[in-house]
This record gives sequence, structure tokens and C-alpha cells, in this order.
Amino acid sequence: MKYFVIAGEASGDMHAANMLKELKALDRTCELQGWGGDQMQEVGVLIHKHIRELAFMGFVEVLANIRTILKNFARCKEHILAFHPDVVVLVDYPGFNLRMAKWAKQQGFKVMYYISPTIWAWKEKRVLTIKKYVDHMACILPFEPEWYKNWGYTAEYVGHPTVEVVAREIQKTPSIDLKNCIALLPGSRVQEIKKMLPMMLEAIGEQPNQSVVIAQAPNLDKSVYEPYLAKHKVILLQHKTYEILKQARYALVTSGTATLETALFKVPQVVCYIANPISYAIAKRLVNVKYISLVNLILNREAVTELIQGDLTVERLKNEIDLLLHNEQRHQRMIQDYTELEMVLKESTASLRTAQMTYDLSLHE
Repeated sequence: MKYFVIAGEASGDMHAANMLKELKALDRTCELQGWGGDQMQEVGVLIHKHIRELAFMGFVEVLANIRTILKNFARCKEHILAFHPDVVVLVDYPGFNLRMAKWAKQQGFKVMYYISPTIWAWKEKRVLTIKKYVDHMACILPFEPEWYKNWGYTAEYVGHPTVEVVAREIQKTPSIDLKNCIALLPGSRVQEIKKMLPMMLEAIGEQPNQSVVIAQAPNLDKSVYEPYLAKHKVILLQHKTYEILKQARYALVTSGTATLETALFKVPQVVCYIANPISYAIAKRLVNVKYISLVNLILNREAVTELIQGDLTVERLKNEIDLLLHNEQRHQRMIQDYTELEMVLKESTASLRTAQMTYDLSLHE
């Protein structure tokens, strides 16, 4: 069978690649094409457009790049039509992929969606698009299927793919010695790096007896980080995020999948996020959630501190770091919350279950 897979961000690339490994075991003669990153390419996907060209976030940024996005959409349609897959597999990346779901279904293609958009947080009526144009939805948060059920749509919880990835990594022996390092995870988009990394570096200051390690996003070039490397004594490592977290004393993390990864490695963290002021003002009016980090969203309480927009200052970061290091009660409570988070998510087989759903869909007339 033939599968066209679209992932627009680093985390989606990783989760798509792991799912596709399982799919190739089920469908040994499958053909794979798509839009994604290095990890999808490594498992045999012919990549037509790389994720480094696709990451636009925020209302203002999307508007500023609308021509590029529209050109991308038209080009992607050309690639799908030329390949004529049995299934179009959409991985997260909702701004692009929900539009693609509608178009693909209208062209007669079967549509599999892996990692549900957070429509329960804002613009919930997008569920009507999913009901009409998505054949199967694989959810990675345990409360999502019930939310969909209330809208008359059947979605399946497959587990969170990050759980299975981290479980494998924890068993491995680190290839580099970073014991007790300070981990900085400033995001996977250039605009995130520019906003978050300088503040993180200033907050931790000079650490003569401790390594400060920046996790370089797999989709970004070293040149993005070089202005900050020249001013601070830090280590920059690419494709080593899990090795860094495995040995970290604490972490400063830009909101996203990395907050969950950090929690699963049992590393105390502070969650950071700054958006374009206009984008943030719009989001505040539209988004209906109390938290932005996956840890807090899943547990439905503030297990980790979130410093968002105006709350994210160097002084506040310093205070939170001090609490992580010197407030034993806070430290222990965070680790207990992480353990509860593991119990909620449990052992996951998200990649295999989603691969099976995708393969089954390809067989249906």
C-alpha cells in the first residue's frame, strides 16, 4: 500500500517515524512519501519538503507568511495527487493538516489523523471538519475520546507516544558524561530560540562547576544558536536531548512536548513561554484552558510552574530555580506529580496501535 505522511514539526517527525517503523512491519511492501524531517527520512520516507521550512507559530507569524503557507498547501496537493496514496496520514500540525484533511477526503483519499489537534482548548467547532473529513482519529491524551464522544464522533486513545520513546531511552547507557548538568530546552522554532534562550542563559548566570547544556532542535542549524554561544560558556548538542535530560539536575523548558519528556525523565523543571504580543492577546480571548504545559494539562493542576508572557522575567526564573534547588518539599512534590503522570499515561503502544489503525484503513474499500 501507499501512504503519504505530513508532519510539520520536530515532535511530529519523531512520532511519525516511530509509527512508520511499526507500519512497515505490518505492510512490508509499503511505499512512503511525505513532508517531514530527518527521522521520517531515516525510516524510508521520500521527503518532498523538510520541516525546517514549515514551522510558523502564532497568529501574526502565520499572517506574515500566508503566501508561503498557501504555496506550500498547493505544492503538497500536487505531491499527493502525483503519488496517489491509499491513505493520507496527518500528524498533528493542525493549522495545515485540518485543511489538508478536507481537501484529501474531497479527492477521495482515506484520511488517518495521528495526534489530535487541541480543538478542546479553542475553536472547538473544528470537530465538525474532523467528523466530516477524517476517517480515524488517534488521540494521545486520555481525556480526548470522551470529548469527541460528546460531539458524536468516535476517536481512539492510543497512549502517548512520548512514553514509549522515553521508556526505551531510559534503559540505554549515556554515550556522553553530562552528570548533574543544567538543561536548557528553548524550543524547536527560530522565534522561540530568540525569545527564550537569552533569558534562560541570563537567569542561570555563570556556573563554573556545572555544565550548562542546550538541546539543539533537530530541525535547526547551529548558526541559530551561535550568537548566544559566543557570550556564554555552554555546550550545544544536537540529537542528544534525552541523554541531556537523563543526566540533568534541573531544566528550563519552552512549552511543548519537551515539558512531558522532562517530566518522564523525572527532571525538575520551569516551563517558559513568550509569544508575539498580538498573538498572545488574541489567544487569551480564544483559548479555553488553564495551563499550557502537557504536564499540567494532563494532571489538571499546576504541578510545574509556568512562566508565561509578562510573568517570564529573569528575576522570576532565578526565583523558581532557587526553589527547585533549595526547597526540598517542592522538589519532592514535583517528583510525586511526575509519578502520578506516569500512572495516568501508563505503558503506551501508541506507535503500534496507530500503525495498525492506518494499515486497517488502507485495506478498506
